[in-house]
Amino acid sequence: MKRGVFITVEGAEGCGKTTNMNYVVSYLERQGITVEASREPGGTPFAEEIRELLLSNRDEPVSEMAELLLMFAARSQHLQQRILPALEGGVWFVCDRFTDATFAYQGGGRGVDMKKIALLETVVQGSLRPDRVLLLDVPVRLGMERAVKRGELDRFESEKLDFYERVRNCYLVRSENSPDNYRVIDASVSLDGVQEQLKHALDELIAENRLRE
Repeated sequence: MKRGVFITVEGAEGCGKTTNMNYVVSYLERQGITVEASREPGGTPFAEEIRELLLSNRDEPVSEMAELLLMFAARSQHLQQRILPALEGGVWFVCDRFTDATFAYQGGGRGVDMKKIALLETVVQGSLRPDRVLLLDVPVRLGMERAVKRGELDRFESEKLDFYERVRNCYLVRSENSPDNYRVIDASVSLDGVQEQLKHALDELIAENRLRE
């Protein structure tokens, strides 16, 4: 059986990931593709418990390495229980965040050594990498204005603007370094405009996949 296609949807706060994740999944389904969707951190009961630990506001400072290891602990569980079985079964898997987020938030935002993140990436994932990264890019101030309107902010959403500038810059550098694997979507425009860009990126990926059949 042909392996499924692994798509990740990335971006900082307020980029519209949830709404556009739903669009990506529904568009693929309309093309007759079997799709499974999930999120990180999370995706399984155990990984969702780790997510709660990571996002909850708390008085105790969380060390950068503890945060990084928890991210990869949740990812390991998610991979073994959901992502790998789906891909091996020929299912397309769409994930709200994956390891690019770890490089952006823990590496770019927190300043964790990128080599340490890359080492954990290899230990946990082996050779698995997303087939296509859809990066929803939005200026930081606009993204945070949107995030604040959603309601109470979690531990990550409560960071300062310069943290998010570093996160955004890291995402953009990663996309520039691997242009074949990333599609940067201008998420500052109207929802229709964003989804037109996503449609184009998905049509391109579907066509590429058919050529490999």
